[in-house]
Amino acid sequence: MLLVLSLVLGSFLGEWIDIEQKLELAGEKIRTAVKAKNDGKFVDGFVNVSLIICIGAMAIVGSIQDGISGDYSMLAAKAVLDFVIVMIFASTYGLGAVFSAILIFLYQGSITLFAALCGSFASDALISDLSYVGSVLIFCVGINVGFGKRVRVGNMLPSLIIVILYHIMQGLHLS
Repeated sequence: MLLVLSLVLGSFLGEWIDIEQKLELAGEKIRTAVKAKNDGKFVDGFVNVSLIICIGAMAIVGSIQDGISGDYSMLAAKAVLDFVIVMIFASTYGLGAVFSAILIFLYQGSITLFAALCGSFASDALISDLSYVGSVLIFCVGINVGFGKRVRVGNMLPSLIIVILYHIMQGLHLS
């Protein structure tokens, strides 16, 4: 039930904020800055690769682990996997895929900083639930890559925050 609830509430919130549009605007600004105006796939590469890499559980759990204990081993392993993913997508989408590293750095850095400030809050149940929701979001990115843009996955990102809020509220209720 949490999966469905988080996807519905998170998608409503994301549509209201219009995260997808903001990602596309960021991609357009970067494309203009690097003078790649003729690259028609730049923005799609930037958005799709950013979402694929940011949604995965390793991005969240690795950043939390780094923030809490200073152990960046999971992020280092993820970086190797991300490099392979980016190179594969760069062969299709071009330079836009490479510039997704900017968003990934900001995303994972924010989670690491938050974890360092807030301490240990990631239970096994939270990580499991984040993985469930993240898997659905990655599936939706796959639909977009395989069949053209049909799902506004960027606007579904707040679903991950809904899962975290649920676990925080559940923890407060048990206290």
